Amino acid sequence: MRIGLFTDTYPPFINGVSTSVCMLKRALEKKGHQVFVVTVNDNSLKYKVEEDNKVLRIPGIPTGIYDYRLTGVYPIRAINTIKKWNLDIIHSHTEFGIGTFARILAKQFNIPLVHTYHTMYEDYVHYITHGYFNKSSKKIVEYLTLFYCDKTANELIVPTKKTYDLFKEKYDVDKNIHIVPTGIEIERFYQENVDSSKVMELKKELQLLKDDFVIVFVGRIAEEKNIVTLIEAHKDLIKKHANIKLIIIGDGPDSDKYKKLVNKYKMDNNVIFTGKVAWENIPCYYQLADIFATASTTETQGLTVIEAMAGAVCPVCIDDESFRNVVVDGLNGRLFKNKKEYIKIIYELYDDHVKLKNLSRQARINAERYSSKYYAEGVLDVYEHALSNKKKDQNRSKISNIFKFFRRNKQ
Repeated sequence: MRIGLFTDTYPPFINGVSTSVCMLKRALEKKGHQVFVVTVNDNSLKYKVEEDNKVLRIPGIPTGIYDYRLTGVYPIRAINTIKKWNLDIIHSHTEFGIGTFARILAKQFNIPLVHTYHTMYEDYVHYITHGYFNKSSKKIVEYLTLFYCDKTANELIVPTKKTYDLFKEKYDVDKNIHIVPTGIEIERFYQENVDSSKVMELKKELQLLKDDFVIVFVGRIAEEKNIVTLIEAHKDLIKKHANIKLIIIGDGPDSDKYKKLVNKYKMDNNVIFTGKVAWENIPCYYQLADIFATASTTETQGLTVIEAMAGAVCPVCIDDESFRNVVVDGLNGRLFKNKKEYIKIIYELYDDHVKLKNLSRQARINAERYSSKYYAEGVLDVYEHALSNKKKDQNRSKISNIFKFFRRNKQ
């Protein structure tokens, strides 16, 4: 099968969607398929073809949201390049920009369009409005998302039941919605595949001591990730155990705000900000941790939770539907409803090393379900469904045309 993946983000730009698309490309290629990528040029306004004519980058402009770029420029030579790829399926991973391009090409070349919904956009509107017209802006985002996912895509993929319910119950979408949990290359995070000497170097660099109990958060440092809950809770945690450390891995618009908050609470020795970390080094950081923690309620799935689990790190997550399909409370991690519960859980795991070890071991086992192999197989099933339905529609159209022909001749 010849597959086109259309995305606004792709390496070297790193985020959840970029990592997911890159991983899907490799997994599909391992299964013998030819995969092509259309994305935005991340650092210039030039048209560029890479990786043996299989990655096409078209001009994009900064959006003002982190390093994201969007495009409304669809060069003729880009269209001609894609036409030569002779795609069987188009799989879009964004509703706007490159997603619009995917929609145009799918219609123009009569190719089935599969779409994956990755982002809860309503939770990010404040980056555009800065607190003004949030209500009306959310309505606009809802309309645009619904239009793209319901009116144009042949098949829709969502990663969790939380997102499925959003479309079925809130948006009232009347089309096939396939729940396919996004996978990761879990082998990257296995403890035995991580260079232990690099982990030791990191411990020295971050001044971690042998007896330190380490909690790690990995993600964008921004309001919607609710990192403030982890910081506020840490203020109470260290009153009882001064050797509990919180490492916040990543960068974002609220880094300075949270650093000031930590300084205000005089926790500079207990809360460590690493800043942006290279994608290839992330597995080493998980191996620093006793616990992975997140209080974010804006995830569609939360891939960092699965990464931590693959690294045999016990996840402690807020009780949000996006995590419930991955974390089974008391089996492979813990779920909390509020700061008080979070603090209680951390104390319990700090005091009970056997329980922590058992949760971590089970986390590693359960992470297997989210391998890139299973993800690719689930996505391929949706592709086959889209192609099959396309053929049925074409056959119906042919039969309809035959009847019309006979009716005309009879008259």
